[in-house]
Amino acid sequence: MAGQSGLPDMVVRPATPQDAKAIAAVIARVAEEPQPVGFRRALSADEVEQWRRRLSDQGAIVVAEREGQVVGFGALDFNTEEPDTCTLGVWVLPEHRRRGIATALGSQLLEFARDAGYRRVRGRLPEGNEPALSFLSSLGALVPLRNPEMRFELPL
Repeated sequence: MAGQSGLPDMVVRPATPQDAKAIAAVIARVAEEPQPVGFRRALSADEVEQWRRRLSDQGAIVVAEREGQVVGFGALDFNTEEPDTCTLGVWVLPEHRRRGIATALGSQLLEFARDAGYRRVRGRLPEGNEPALSFLSSLGALVPLRNPEMRFELPL
């Protein structure tokens, strides 16, 4: 997985154990939003680190840093029921959105998915969230599934 993004003031890199606290802080912020996606509650740094370790080499968590601060992260989680399918999630702090950070995170994770041999990437699209729809569409051919649950699939 590459270490740099296309944005000059940002680095996208694999998460390390030292990032668990910063990732937990991002989760806490997005869990408070009116339509939180992926997290119904905040996670502790220990829970984040357990998640990162559980993924092992079958999944990935990457962080986006600007000026040494984690401003977002993305995760690619494996699917035990469909071994060729993984789940994508990307979360960026509100004050850093619409700057290409989510796209950089998603691109790194899709590269990981291809390299790992996954054939499909799935996730949940927030209903009525046009920026999220635009972000997902920028990553690839968006295929809605089982709506109105607002699920998507990105073929690899």
